[in-house]
Amino acid sequence: MTDQSNAVGRTVQVSGAAIAGVVSCLPGRKVDNSHFDGEFGEAAVKDVVKMIGVENRYWTDESTSTRNLCAKAGAHLLRQLDWDPASVDALIFVSQTPDFRLPASACALQAELQISPACIAFDVNLGCSGYPYALWLGMTMVQTGAASRVLLAVGDTISKIVDPKDRSTALLFGDAGTVTAIEASVAQKASFVMGTDGRGAKNLIVPRGGFKDYSLCKDERLIDKDADCLYMDGGEIFNFTLKAVPALVNETILSSGLSLDKHDGFLLHQANMFMLRHLIKKSKLGAEKAPINIDQYGNTSCASIPLLMTTNLRDRLSSESMRLGMFGFGVGYSWAGASLDVGPLKCVETIHS
Repeated sequence: MTDQSNAVGRTVQVSGAAIAGVVSCLPGRKVDNSHFDGEFGEAAVKDVVKMIGVENRYWTDESTSTRNLCAKAGAHLLRQLDWDPASVDALIFVSQTPDFRLPASACALQAELQISPACIAFDVNLGCSGYPYALWLGMTMVQTGAASRVLLAVGDTISKIVDPKDRSTALLFGDAGTVTAIEASVAQKASFVMGTDGRGAKNLIVPRGGFKDYSLCKDERLIDKDADCLYMDGGEIFNFTLKAVPALVNETILSSGLSLDKHDGFLLHQANMFMLRHLIKKSKLGAEKAPINIDQYGNTSCASIPLLMTTNLRDRLSSESMRLGMFGFGVGYSWAGASLDVGPLKCVETIHS
């Protein structure tokens, strides 16, 4: 493994590991935009939808958590790959909506999937950039010999923390849990670029729920907000994204040693329809190579990239190898890009809880 830093982030090359399969699990409850007419009015809902582009999303019920979705996805993936749970050496749970403040959800998930106690298991608290980070972590574990098989449980249930009276977030987010299997593969090489700017942390935040006294917060934007719900400064997030993502795309492609036209697809975190179209055009990715599914699933946080794989790219990834660029960006601020070969996969599916 080699790495170096630059203005965009830290560039890392990883070899010897590949994606073996991916499963996404969606909640059973489908919510269309008419659900919000009573709260905001039909005209206001249409105005919001013009910008965010979400027509449908899937939400969990009160008793279903992100871990529950990942457990169902993981069990299905293990069966389809014919992997003995005892052969899994590591389990990484990436989410900002865990079951509890403690213990780590990865520990409970390890037991639920009947993975051996001789398993490395831990949580990572990341949102929109979480999937490329998870791939880097899992592939690095394989490359170093710490593990031969790794499961990456990546997902969020943001519907549980949105304010139903805040139309900027209530209409935007959907829920999903995904599990990706990583295994040793001698020929595989992947490139990653990762960066952070915590100065933007206050612009996408749930102010209460940890161990900091919220009463000490002096941010006037939050005075009339529910401190247990997600707050988003849309303008600041938009400005950050327009600055950070084109540079991330460029650096990720450059680090791969392959040109844009040598990549078969580009998977961007599904943040907002208007934003996505602008980024695809500005980064010169080509709309035909950059699938969008936010209209059907909403912004599913860290699950959005693997969900693109199991929906829009399912047929291709089942039958052929694709060179993919993946780009996650948002809450933190945190961003990460990856360029790697994926497929053909024995299992790439979307299931429902």
